[in-house]
This record gives sequence, C-alpha cells and structure tokens, in this order.
Amino acid sequence: MPPRSPLLLAGLLASAGIAHFAAPKKFDEIVPRTLPGSPRTWTYASGVAELALAAGVAAPPTRPLAAKAAAAFFVAVFPANVKMAVDSRHSPSRQRTAALARLPLQVPLVLWARGVARNPKGQS
Repeated sequence: MPPRSPLLLAGLLASAGIAHFAAPKKFDEIVPRTLPGSPRTWTYASGVAELALAAGVAAPPTRPLAAKAAAAFFVAVFPANVKMAVDSRHSPSRQRTAALARLPLQVPLVLWARGVARNPKGQS
C-alpha cells in the first residue's frame, strides 16, 4: 500500500459523495426498490455518508475508525451494484460490461479500507 493510500481512499470517497449530489439520477436508478422511502433520499444519504467517511479517513485521529466504517459501507452498498448489473442485462454491451465489472471491485475497496484501518499512517 503506498504511503498516501489513506488520502487516496479519502479522495475516492469524497469524489463519490460529491457525485451523488452532482448527478443523483444515476444513483437513484440503482437504489434497491426493497428499501423504504424514496430513492433520492437514499442517494443523498449515501452521498453524505461518503463525504463523512472521506473526512474521517483524511483526519489521522479518526482514520482507523472511519476506515473500518468505510469497509462496512462498501459492503452495504454492494446490493446497489448487484441491482445495476441485473438492470443492465438488456443494455448495450459496454454498459453491461461496466456494471458487471463493478461487482468484483468491491472486494479490493473493502480490503483497501481495512488496510488503512490497520495501518492508518499508510506506511509500507
């Protein structure tokens, strides 16, 4: 893991959080319909969560706990990625491939966040 790994993780989380507010419609579409309430509420809530996690991971005192929470968050949003993959089955092949490729990417994200929690200074 490179020394700036915690800050890269924080940047990824912040970028994703901002995207939830900049382009909420694409996130609304992947909110599992089994969740209560409106998809937009879940979109904004997950965006706020990602921004909070980004701030926590960026700050050394809160980094270990925030990184553990980020790992849990990556697991929690996996059903949305599954929904995206299922919904893409009739989409053009490029969209379908991108949606399917997101599924295994959750594993390295979880491992990355766990690694930051274990090694909060990001040193090798």
